[in-house]
This record gives sequence, structure tokens and C-alpha cells, in this order.
Amino acid sequence: MKLSKEKFFNNVIANSLIVFMLIMVCAFGFRDQVSSVFSGDKLKAIYHGNLDNNNVSLMVNVYWGTEYLDSMLQIFHDTDTKVTFFVGGMWAAENEEMLKRFLDEGHEIGNHGYYHKDHDKISLERNEEEISITHQLVKSLTGYEMKLFAPPSGAYNDTTLNVADSLGYKTIMWTKDTIDWRDKDTDLIYKRAIAKPSNGDLILMHPTANTVEALSSIIKFYKDNNYNLVTVSQNLS
Repeated sequence: MKLSKEKFFNNVIANSLIVFMLIMVCAFGFRDQVSSVFSGDKLKAIYHGNLDNNNVSLMVNVYWGTEYLDSMLQIFHDTDTKVTFFVGGMWAAENEEMLKRFLDEGHEIGNHGYYHKDHDKISLERNEEEISITHQLVKSLTGYEMKLFAPPSGAYNDTTLNVADSLGYKTIMWTKDTIDWRDKDTDLIYKRAIAKPSNGDLILMHPTANTVEALSSIIKFYKDNNYNLVTVSQNLS
């Protein structure tokens, strides 16, 4: 099933956004009043999992690099590794079969926004649209309800956190960033991924050629050091 990115985006907004936003205006007005009194309840992004468990998670942000996903999935299968794929809406709309394959092979899917915007630079309404439209798209294609949101470029603010929370999402950042999208160096990607390992680590990567080359060694390192490679949700529990 192929969907037009713009058509899907506009149709969902036209059918649902007006009513939803009326509810959100009231909800955020109340939230702001509460947060100003109970500052200790301020929402925060999550940078690591449960520190009491020897679990780590590989987080794969997918907005491009589809040509490397087959190789990554084969490595995950061969090493009995489960990961969390954070998918962009534009990518998901064009890659339904791969999206379903993630789930069929026991991996987790998270939300990475629709148009890969910096969420700290867009309005409350646009924050909501980026997350909710992607959520509805993935649900319509797979029936899966995502619960984790990874802000594109790691860009977020209090508005982002509040919108994500109101939509039933936890905002996920990372403990270690391989920066594989920029530095096409297999050894450097490996070193960043394993540096100072600790319980609850969230390790960010993308589908790139060099990441594929480093992936087996990264997984071997953590398994050899008695860490469990689990999805982000499992890591948080």
C-alpha cells in the first residue's frame, strides 16, 4: 500500500485536528497552571534506562538509509538482538513492508516525527502534528501503538515534552551518540558505542554502511561484558 505523504498528512489534519486542538488548549492551560505550582513535577526527557539492570539498548533512527536495513536486521537476527527503530513519518509512508518486518522480527518501533523538524523551533500545534500524524500513520499500517518519541536532532523544549506526554509518549534521548551520520569511520563509531559502558545505556545510531560494519563488534562487546541488548521499553522497566 503506497500512501502520498502530503495527502495523508493533510487528510488526517482536516478530519481530526480541529476537535483535538480544542481539547488540547484546555488541557495545556490547566497543565501550565499546575506546573507553575508544582515545579517538581516538570517533565523531563529520558537519557538512560533502569540503572539497576545490566541492560543496554541500540536505538536506530530511520529517516533514510533503507538500503542498509536488510544487513542490520540480519545481524540482529544472527545475534538474537532486539532494538528500537525510531521511524520518521515520511519514511514510514513509503516503507510499509519494512515497517512490518521490524515488528515481525520482534523489534520495537518508536516515533521520530513526520518531517524531521527541530521540535524546539516549532509551535505547539506543529509539535502535536509531527507526533500525532506519525502515530496515526504507523497505527494505520501496522496496528501498532507507539509510546516512545525521539526528537529529530535531539531538539526539544518544554512544549515538546508536554505535547508528547499529552499524546501518551515518553521523550527519549540517548546516553551515547555514535554520530555515524556525520563521521563515516567504522572504528570511531565502534569506540563511541562502547565508551564507558554502564547499565541502562541508550546507544544512538543510524542505518549507514559504516554502522553495519561496526554493528557485530558492538553487539559482541556488550554481550562479552554481560550486558543484555534489549528494546528501549524493556530497558526503562
